[in-house]
Amino acid sequence: MSPSSSLGDAGKLTQLVREELSTPVDPRVAAMARAIAAQYPGSARAVLFYGSCLRESALDGLMLDFYLIVSDYGDAYDRRWLALANRLIPPNVFPFEHDGLIAKYAVLSEGDFDRLNGPETRNVSVWARFAQPSRLVWAVDDTARDRAIAAVARAAPTLLAAAGKVAGETPLDWWRRAFSLTYSVELRAERSNRAQSVVDAEPERYARFSAPAIAAIPARARSGGWTRRRIEGKALSIVRLAKAAFTYAGGIDYLAWKINRHAGTRIEIKPWQRRWPLVAALTLVPRLVKSGAIR
Repeated sequence: MSPSSSLGDAGKLTQLVREELSTPVDPRVAAMARAIAAQYPGSARAVLFYGSCLRESALDGLMLDFYLIVSDYGDAYDRRWLALANRLIPPNVFPFEHDGLIAKYAVLSEGDFDRLNGPETRNVSVWARFAQPSRLVWAVDDTARDRAIAAVARAAPTLLAAAGKVAGETPLDWWRRAFSLTYSVELRAERSNRAQSVVDAEPERYARFSAPAIAAIPARARSGGWTRRRIEGKALSIVRLAKAAFTYAGGIDYLAWKINRHAGTRIEIKPWQRRWPLVAALTLVPRLVKSGAIR
């Protein structure tokens, strides 16, 4: 493939990502994004809306998901330990309420957001999410908008490259298998068919993205390594749960809510668990793995 052809493929994928990210959202979602950004004056660069709520029209009672992109962790936080935690184990995650809606938002720097969408990291948590549809609902300026779009455009080629091509496999099946692999890496409170339903909910979208995303896979991109990804990914999930006990207000309650919603369980948090959220989070993990609620 010639360099000019590769540039054209990359440009087509970026244009598709730009159009998708620009799709209008519920005005309350946009207002919440602005309110999140307003908490970080001088540091907030962009806010992206993603996740299962993206396809929902009735938002009341749901937990909305956002990523806040900041210029630098040191500029974003008044407390140095929060900046250090975000830098060492990204992202930090915080709860948020606005205009009757509830949400959580994850914080990443522009540099980390770009890196974690690319093949230079084995950590699937960012590129697996942004290979799926999302919306860029706020940006401080055109430069921030363009950088967010460029970072998101790296996600789909990274996902497909990591899964590797199987002979005779259709593009949609490639997407399904790729998402299934990423779901196996993290401790996730999801039903076993969740990875397939991601693609089947919008097959036309994935069909449209397939050729440009496949063409944009770097020539030297390597696939495989999923055993190592699983070991590292599950360990990182536990570390993030522990960190959330300190950085996320009500984190243990959110963990129980998320598991109950997706796995159909009825976990109730006891007073001692709220008093000692770190211990509670760590004791929940083996119980849930054994029950099959998280994989």
